Amino acid sequence: MATVTLSSIAKSFGPTRVLGGVDLDIADGEFLTLVGPSGCGKSTLIRIIAGLEHQDGGAVTIGGQPVDHLRPHERRVAMVFQSYALYPHMSVRQNIALPLTMSRLKLWQRLPLLRALSGQRRAVMRGIEADVAAAAAQLQLDHLLDRKPAQLSGGQRQRVALGRAMVRHPDVFLMDEPLSNLDAKLRVHMRTELAELHKRLGATFIYVTHDQVEAMTMSDRVAMMDSGTILQLGTPSQLYEKPGSLKVAQFIGSPAINLLPASVGAGGRLELFGRPMSLTVQQPQGQAMTLGVRSEALSLVQGEPAGAGRAWFSARLRRKENLGSEYILHFDLAGRDLPGVTMRTSPAQAASVAEAAEVTLGFDEAACHLFAADGERIEPRRPGVASASIVPLIA
Repeated sequence: MATVTLSSIAKSFGPTRVLGGVDLDIADGEFLTLVGPSGCGKSTLIRIIAGLEHQDGGAVTIGGQPVDHLRPHERRVAMVFQSYALYPHMSVRQNIALPLTMSRLKLWQRLPLLRALSGQRRAVMRGIEADVAAAAAQLQLDHLLDRKPAQLSGGQRQRVALGRAMVRHPDVFLMDEPLSNLDAKLRVHMRTELAELHKRLGATFIYVTHDQVEAMTMSDRVAMMDSGTILQLGTPSQLYEKPGSLKVAQFIGSPAINLLPASVGAGGRLELFGRPMSLTVQQPQGQAMTLGVRSEALSLVQGEPAGAGRAWFSARLRRKENLGSEYILHFDLAGRDLPGVTMRTSPAQAASVAEAAEVTLGFDEAACHLFAADGERIEPRRPGVASASIVPLIA
């Protein structure tokens, strides 16, 4: 079983703490992504799993066995790097075969003058060639085996790096931002290839990225990291639909979540721009809060929206962003010195709004996210709900 368990992993570089006691359980065959801003510790964590860095405290187990005392090649993990790390003078075939020739052939069998004398070497090489051919077939590299890396595209080079990892039949694949050097179109294509490869192999994948789109589209679960700790762990839907903190809400989602200033009025009732909402919280009157609204939750309304459970505010259209099948509209908050908001909408609705026009934007209060002054998620009391609660960060 290729489970991976991290227990209280801590790491510092000099006086700088990089990881502050990370606990994480990764199931056999799971695709888990570590996501977060640059410098949050995600690459250091994956290098500790690989054995390329040694932690200051805590333990790593793979398949239920401690591996802290093992060297990288003894841990049955394979690492795919951002830079591909291919040997330019070797063919695709030789690059993929390299880890097998190093592990299966003795040193003297690899020497140019002596290897021709070994009959055993020829038998081993036939096995290596069969494994290379199998990996190449899975990655559709059959027709490229005799080319050098310089003759390949970025996506093809990344597939070669994957093939070199696959031939070792590792228990765990570790990938450190493997798509960051590719152009936007190729990254979309490679995301699909990686997701399909994971399904075919059924292996455990631990993937590091700062791109939340990659995390959301490929993963079974996502661990959102910041400042050396895991802020929230859950499925992509859980992080998007119920972010446990303001930092998670701001990082997950594109466009970024709209943040509006709210406050607590009389009787614990929330107020947005001085207008009472139907939501209440167990917070002191006058307490500042932050209301988060996803861009797709906003809509254009005529005048003040009727009925309870709807909130609204005035805005002025700053610009339109045409994405083909949809538009992103960028608004300034009319008469307020605050960051603007974005709305995701259809081309037809976007065409109905003129540049610089003042409009009213509304949203269902049930679709909003509420955060306290310290950034923690607050679950407000909604009509028919008994009480408010704090949502735990680790799910």
